[in-house]
Amino acid sequence: GLWPPATGVGINWGGNLGYNQKRMEQNPTWIPVTDCFRRTDINPFVIAQKKAVLQEDQFNLAQTFNDNLIQLRNIIQKDYPIQTVPTTASVDEAIDVFDRVNSLGTKLTDAELALAHICGKWPQARKEMKEYVANLKAQNFHFSLSFVVRCLVAVTRGRALFETIHDISESEAKEGWKKLKKVLDYIVSILPKYAYVHSTEDLSTTNVLVPWVAFLARHDRFNSEAIIKRAVHWLYAASTWGRYSGTTDAKLDHDISIIQQNDAPWTTLVNTIIDQRGRIELTASDLEGRDAGHPLYRMTYILAKARNGVDWCNGLSLDIKQKGSYTIHSHHIFPRAQLYSDGGYESHNHLHKKLVNEIANRAFLTADSNWDLGSDLPADYFPEVQKRYPRAMAKQLVPENPRLWVLENYEAFLRERRAMIATTFNELMAGLLQDPEQQIERSIEQLIAAGESATVEFKSSFRWDVRLQQINKGLQKVVAKTICGFLNSEGGSLLIGVADDGTVLGIQDDINTTRRSDQDGFHQALIQMIVDTLGEGVAPYLEASFHPLDNQVVCRIDVEPSPGPVFLQDGSTKEFYIRFGSSTRPLDIESAYRYIGEKWG
Repeated sequence: GLWPPATGVGINWGGNLGYNQKRMEQNPTWIPVTDCFRRTDINPFVIAQKKAVLQEDQFNLAQTFNDNLIQLRNIIQKDYPIQTVPTTASVDEAIDVFDRVNSLGTKLTDAELALAHICGKWPQARKEMKEYVANLKAQNFHFSLSFVVRCLVAVTRGRALFETIHDISESEAKEGWKKLKKVLDYIVSILPKYAYVHSTEDLSTTNVLVPWVAFLARHDRFNSEAIIKRAVHWLYAASTWGRYSGTTDAKLDHDISIIQQNDAPWTTLVNTIIDQRGRIELTASDLEGRDAGHPLYRMTYILAKARNGVDWCNGLSLDIKQKGSYTIHSHHIFPRAQLYSDGGYESHNHLHKKLVNEIANRAFLTADSNWDLGSDLPADYFPEVQKRYPRAMAKQLVPENPRLWVLENYEAFLRERRAMIATTFNELMAGLLQDPEQQIERSIEQLIAAGESATVEFKSSFRWDVRLQQINKGLQKVVAKTICGFLNSEGGSLLIGVADDGTVLGIQDDINTTRRSDQDGFHQALIQMIVDTLGEGVAPYLEASFHPLDNQVVCRIDVEPSPGPVFLQDGSTKEFYIRFGSSTRPLDIESAYRYIGEKWG
């Protein structure tokens, strides 16, 4: 035991490690360490005689004390090399020596060492960086000094490796820092609008922003919305598929080198991810067993925000960033307690725990709502959610089939929701690459392959009854209801001439029922039906087009969200429809009134 008396530190021959100066001063078994080197009258055998309780213990205790004293005094026989930094050494050389001397202790990270080199030339650098980081933190973007230094390397060196900045000059550091602040301010301003990223918590790692920084350091800003979307497309792919897990430095340096050599690098960067893992498309199986720690969890949250997701109990938007009870929580749709107690799952079974905690069993709610729902089963609270906020479940990609809301169908619920998440992710990614003028031509086959969803619906025909082989004008109302639902919701695409399972049937039978028996005749009949049921005012929000596919012709009707409520006229009554997941449903007067108030004010 060591203690610090006035004359120095001491060694406890008796083994008591507690520090008490008065007690130690009165204890002959405590000897100041400095006395062990200066005095020659220290006798371990005398000390052992005073310390030992039994006489037979004195010899062994004395031998231990003597060994300790010899070991302590041998310290002065060791050689301790001294590294002298010459006065002619540069700051960089001095920092390198410092890092080598401390290499056996707590070694500086590469980022800390790089910052030390920067501060050696520009002493105020750390202070300025910390102040700026604190300012971004107030905007919900929490960046570490390591991230900031990495970005400064990208701006000033066009690299990702920290050591490349060691020789930076003060003027280079200041100029680079000025540019970096401008770039980060720009990134923070566009991430919420174009990527639905409202906080660094929405990203699996901030490293995915470093290539953005490198690109914007060269170009100042994204020059068009199309370029922004391609950059977001890459950001989602890199974040979702862990581009920078593992050998981060090498991968970042590789990607930044692509950016330095290419003014339009995003396709090449995405191809690098595909080369790494084979694909970027998401399948339902990719979600199996994935919990909140996987990047796909954050991506699911982004998907919900991209669909204007809201809280199920209070209707608040999911992109809110307030303190206290309005922090977004991860809610188990099927409560864990119920799954373990009544669902047959065992908490000590690893596979069961993965199923219980899957992303597909998570929704995003404010804290108050998470607590209010507690351990309620979805079959108990989903009907009320649908009544109060009709679109809320669909926006969070939750199956609306009541059969799937009961414990015995839990795994069927998971399968359905995994498929919904995967489909929506792929649709979002495909949409980011589509140029507006090519969107229809490029995506018709993709829509059919992806299947029906909240924004896509198939109809086998317009008014030709395939089963009865005759005209059935009642089918026209079904088409009108779908269009009305899209107008009152988030818009979408209706494909006429496609069966529910995606089989292309075409519209030739419908065309044959028109007076002219051609596409123009079909188009006129379609428009007349829309005007009769929905009114002329909806025309600006619809676009009908015809597409040859599999030796058939498919009619596609693209519908934009209406700026106000649209009612379907059916005889003397008016009906109000919205989209519920992949189906169109009517609302009663009370629900329609509440919905219209929430959506249009």
